[in-house]
Amino acid sequence: MKIEIITIGDELLIGQIVDTNSAWMARELTEHGFEVVAITTVGDNAQMIERALDIAFSRADVLLLTGGVGPTKDDITKNTLCRYFHTQLVFNEEVLNTIRTVFSQKNLEINELTRSQAFVPKGCTVIPNKAGTAPILWFERDNKILVSMPGVPFEMKTAMTDEIIPRLQKHFRTETYLKRSFLVSDISESALAIKLSDFEKELPEGFSLAYLPTFGMVRLRLWVRGKEHDVLLQEQAEKLVRILDDLLVAEGDAPLEELLGGALREKHLTISTAESCTGGYIAHRITSIAGASDYFKGSVIAYSNEVKKNLLNVSADVLAKHGAVSQPVVEQMATHVASLLETDCSIAVSGIAGPSGGSREKPVGTVWICTRYNNTLLSKLYHTGTVREENISRTANMGMLQLLKMLK
Repeated sequence: MKIEIITIGDELLIGQIVDTNSAWMARELTEHGFEVVAITTVGDNAQMIERALDIAFSRADVLLLTGGVGPTKDDITKNTLCRYFHTQLVFNEEVLNTIRTVFSQKNLEINELTRSQAFVPKGCTVIPNKAGTAPILWFERDNKILVSMPGVPFEMKTAMTDEIIPRLQKHFRTETYLKRSFLVSDISESALAIKLSDFEKELPEGFSLAYLPTFGMVRLRLWVRGKEHDVLLQEQAEKLVRILDDLLVAEGDAPLEELLGGALREKHLTISTAESCTGGYIAHRITSIAGASDYFKGSVIAYSNEVKKNLLNVSADVLAKHGAVSQPVVEQMATHVASLLETDCSIAVSGIAGPSGGSREKPVGTVWICTRYNNTLLSKLYHTGTVREENISRTANMGMLQLLKMLK
């Protein structure tokens, strides 16, 4: 059974907002055994929407639409679906009651635009929206299904989890999606592909190995469809682990900050950060994990040399002699932030994020990272690239990864 996701809205095409809906939907559908064959984005244009539906129905059994179903004039999906399925809008009292309930809870009055959401295409199945006012519309034709949902992420996720996925599971037989994930570092994607070329050639029929590179790391996904392959997947995973050897950081899909937090918690350790070029991004990543207060104490964002000297006691002589982006500076930063905040571990970074500020000796992307654990310092020089956003993300990854390896 094949599914296509269609996101609707001019705001997506002009880059005003980022489409996170389709990524979340594709991940959830895959985990539940469905096959997503395409993801399409189309603007608020009736003809373009209808054309997208024709193309999608030619290759998929189920179309899942998000967006264009609100109360404003540019929300045209509902009217377009009426034309597409040769039907008309009819008033639905149950939808109006849902709207009344939502508005009363917010102490708001219903206006005509909001009331218009109670008009739905005749002949479709109307599914109540538990998280908003726009109804969820379910159409069936020629053994195929189209579902229209709101574009608001929370409303879409509630609908998918509580209603759409369970209903699709009743309509279609799915094959269990089996996977194993592996986080790898210290090797480029191309070099890793060469290293694993024989492994890939020898994979049993139906098995696939996907490469998902991110800043400074590669996540591998070994997968197959069908519960009957469970034992064979385990055998292939064990074979892959043996080949990866020291390149393997961890198994599973947990983000790097969660892996680091787990290692700190397991060893009953605390951590602090001293950040220059990342501007607090490492601390943000660490504290994005629930329960980070168990091990994270705080951070000093030492963006200027004055802060490095006055708060982190970095030597003025060392700064003058070696510059802020240097091994001696990050080592002092790591040592003194751990002392200042009384932590067992620390991460200190100083670099040139760009796009300006580089030199021949220290071009943009030059980053020094020092990690500290049990009074042991590990300092490394990295060259992260020329794009500022990537440099910051890559530096954060490298800092957390460097400490994680020390802890292991």
